Amino acid sequence: MSLKGKLQFTGLSDTGRVRSHNEDAIGTDLETGLVVLADGMGGYKAGEVASALAVKTITDEVARNLKDVRKQKDHESGYAGETILLRNAIVKANHAIHDMAKNQPQCEGMGTTVVACLFYDNKVSVAHVGDSRLYRLRGDRFEQVTLDHSLLQELVSRGFYTPEEARKSLNKNLVTRALGIEPTVQVDVQEDVVLNGEVHLLCSDGLSDMVEDEDIHLTISTFSANLEMAAQQLVRMANDNGGRDNVSVVLTKALKSFEAKQRFFNRFMDWFA
Repeated sequence: MSLKGKLQFTGLSDTGRVRSHNEDAIGTDLETGLVVLADGMGGYKAGEVASALAVKTITDEVARNLKDVRKQKDHESGYAGETILLRNAIVKANHAIHDMAKNQPQCEGMGTTVVACLFYDNKVSVAHVGDSRLYRLRGDRFEQVTLDHSLLQELVSRGFYTPEEARKSLNKNLVTRALGIEPTVQVDVQEDVVLNGEVHLLCSDGLSDMVEDEDIHLTISTFSANLEMAAQQLVRMANDNGGRDNVSVVLTKALKSFEAKQRFFNRFMDWFA
């Protein structure tokens, strides 16, 4: 089911003020309801290979298999079929990146973070690896949905740093998980409902390291009626604050309900379930 007219997506990626090339990659697909953002790392230009391969693999896997998982549920985990599909697509991306890094010397050591959302039936499946983030603006409440896979976040979780101290730390970029580094990867997934009018922000650490959450919140609230302008302003703020890294953002907004229509036979069977 296409989500055109029901969801709005916009994305923007910028090299920043310091880096010579952009190792971030973003992808959006209103036909499947997928948005994905990856922040690559590695040798000369290998990071951009990893991030681009992640986005392409995940996008292709979701498009190829989405119709087969509609209305399914994994009995062991309780997750929707869409969530399992998204997780499996990221696992496949990890294999692809790891194999390329192993077989092509110029790609040795490359990897990438990833954060992805799959929207369906007034819901969203979220999956991430690394420190690229998902934020949500619901009404006046703005919150970080994902938890960074980073050494700094582990220290915060263990009580060695307060969140305020962590924001001032210089060691923000030491990730503890990334795609392509190991043959296997643990993907964190979660599910949520989607309410009309709410906005989701996917971003690389080039934004979250350079702009305070309060300023991100204010910007999205101010420009919520114009996501393209909001994206431009977020990137501009990151660059005005130093632009030490590539900065990428993807914004989504729920314009109206996108509840999946059930066929009559399925509705009929639900009455007896």
